[in-house]
Amino acid sequence: MLLMIQASHVMATDDAQQDKGFWYAQTSVYTKHYSPDPDHNNNQDLIGIERNQASGWVFGGATFRNSFRQRSNYAYAGKRYESTEYPVYLKLTAGLLQGYSGQYKDKIPINHFGIAPVIIPSIGAHYGPLAAELVFLGANAAMVTTGIRF
Repeated sequence: MLLMIQASHVMATDDAQQDKGFWYAQTSVYTKHYSPDPDHNNNQDLIGIERNQASGWVFGGATFRNSFRQRSNYAYAGKRYESTEYPVYLKLTAGLLQGYSGQYKDKIPINHFGIAPVIIPSIGAHYGPLAAELVFLGANAAMVTTGIRF
């Protein structure tokens, strides 16, 4: 009997140590370009989904309209750094951005083949399953997103 109790305790401990990450679905709600231009689109229509591991690793993808109204896609991986005292976090992602083409292909660096590497930092806060992030889009713009964790 004692052996069975110990075995169930070990199994419960293993379950508690398993990754209890979450999914995060998000959309853009506001964008501000630092140097406004009549060509700039401030309605990105972003839809994104990402997997957040309990370890802080993040994997995701998003589709949106870029600053020049072209459908673009971002596939990424990164790291989330949670505060131990407050419901806030920093997130840094890196990945591949596709969608800047034609006369706008040179608006992002290293876009020689229609796909460019990018690094995107953000600051976020969450309250229960709801979250919001301030996303810094290089030296060009900042975007506010909101979403739900599940």
